[in-house]
Amino acid sequence: MKTALWLYLFLFLAFFDLHAQYPILTPFAISLGAGPAFIGWMMGMYSLTHLPGNLLAGVLVDRNGSRRYIVFALTAAGAILLMQAHAQLPWHLLLLRAASGFALAFLSPACMALLASLSSDPATQGKYMSGHGIVHTLASVVSPAAGAFIVAKAGYSGTFTTLGWLLIFTGVMALFSVPKQVQSMSAAKPALPLHSPSQAADRENPRVSRRYYLLPFFVSCSQGVLFFELPLSQGSEGMISTGILLSLLSLGALVTLSLLFLNGFAPGIRIAAALLSMALCFFTLAAFRNIPAGVVLFLLGAAKGVLFPAMASLFISLGGPGRMGRTFSLQSIAMSLGAFAGPVAAGQLRDFVSPYFIAFVLLMTAILLLPPRGSGKPAYHPEWNSPAA
Repeated sequence: MKTALWLYLFLFLAFFDLHAQYPILTPFAISLGAGPAFIGWMMGMYSLTHLPGNLLAGVLVDRNGSRRYIVFALTAAGAILLMQAHAQLPWHLLLLRAASGFALAFLSPACMALLASLSSDPATQGKYMSGHGIVHTLASVVSPAAGAFIVAKAGYSGTFTTLGWLLIFTGVMALFSVPKQVQSMSAAKPALPLHSPSQAADRENPRVSRRYYLLPFFVSCSQGVLFFELPLSQGSEGMISTGILLSLLSLGALVTLSLLFLNGFAPGIRIAAALLSMALCFFTLAAFRNIPAGVVLFLLGAAKGVLFPAMASLFISLGGPGRMGRTFSLQSIAMSLGAFAGPVAAGQLRDFVSPYFIAFVLLMTAILLLPPRGSGKPAYHPEWNSPAA
């Protein structure tokens, strides 16, 4: 539990730094002379360089453990922010954002793999993943306002310097507080009876069917659609209302993430219920404009708070011991691609159909990707769809 608390602290500070930059990066780029198209590339570059970083992180974390990559990601990202404080040209900012995306790509797979290895009990693992979601949500609620406040007091250079030293200090703390090795799940988990040599091989080297990575892809697509369409639907004068609606989304997620007893239910049940609830929320936004958007977004956030810990529990059971790094890195890649594809698709089709309806279709498609109960396919462990002990 002590290791989990340290990881939550590091993740909170990393997410705090990341989200604190959101309200200030665009005005900072404009102050350097960047135009709208260049700013779009600058914001997207972070996600693009995340992909090779995630690919490397998956293999390296499984091979060498999580500790060194947590320290590397935090200190490297902090050093990049210190350099960002002295950027003089838009191209400087573009390159530094690309480097930051690559460095921080190691953090989430390393932390989630370490969290997953702290227990062999599915319900406990679910609680750890819920804690990860709570930390992320709290950081996303607090940090944008904090970043804007620091800019008002210290300016852009002072803000990036402050955030950079905060990350470096966090990396130093991780060096001394994260254990070098944690008892693996395979060592702690009792062996289940095997009925055939092929099942034994699957246990020793479990593989995740590639189709299951479409689940986080479609979920991330729907989120990208929301973040694209919501500001546009509020109009050019609706920045405050957009901020309030996004805060309600985060508060809804925080409510259900705090209900730790939900982790006692099977991941499949939670995922199916959450996907259906999210799909109905998007359908409501598209078809029933008279229902207050704040109510719908709060319910949408509540469904997200159920979905993400359950999806993490699903990938833990699918990946098995020794492959957590690769499993979570591929999940991160799928979500990065979805975050890029969702807004692009919504922008192209907005004149023909409501983007919210596109999100509805994507989420209903995602439900079809869930493994059927009792199908017995070797691509996943059968016990994932049974109530947690």
